[in-house]
Amino acid sequence: MPGAAEPEPAGPGPKPRAAGAGRGFAVLLLLCGAAGLLASWVITLDKFKLLENPDFVPGCSLNPVVSCGSVMKSDQASAFGFPNPMLGLVAYGVVVCVGMSLLAGAAFPRWYWLTFTAGCLFGVGFVTWLQFQSLYRINALCLWCCLAWIATIVLFWYVVSFDVRREFLPVPPALRTFFAEFTWVLPLLQLGVVGMLILTRWWDFWTS
Repeated sequence: MPGAAEPEPAGPGPKPRAAGAGRGFAVLLLLCGAAGLLASWVITLDKFKLLENPDFVPGCSLNPVVSCGSVMKSDQASAFGFPNPMLGLVAYGVVVCVGMSLLAGAAFPRWYWLTFTAGCLFGVGFVTWLQFQSLYRINALCLWCCLAWIATIVLFWYVVSFDVRREFLPVPPALRTFFAEFTWVLPLLQLGVVGMLILTRWWDFWTS
């Protein structure tokens, strides 16, 4: 997504103690947070319906591969002892709040941004684990989960890029320049890898 965050030129002088962001980056946070929030909300509603009626079939259960019901019934769907989307309702809600605050002109200190980035790192790590479980243990995909995967991956790389460009994370100048110009390459590459894994995992099904 070129233009989602404006590059900040590096230069001599004291490091910024607090930083806001441009409209593009704020809107990106809002879109990613809203997409994840929507996915979490729909999955949570379907999970409640499934608990009320074990025979309930979610609307996104389309075939043996794209089967949201199979994912919801798995042990991995409650990794922390409660349904995963309930965690998403909180986490993506925070992302939406940060995006709205930035649109209103808020500036946050370095520790805030690093804490936010740590949360995004946990999110992308958890999403990667869920992708592995979905492809190779549960053997099914959930479309709403896929939407949350995309939102989390895009969010993570653009937040890291923001930290790097604002010099909140120490990196070589060449890497800072790369993030300023080509941040979009990183989420696109990661999503491409996930897409290829999905394609090859069920190649016979897709081509039959």
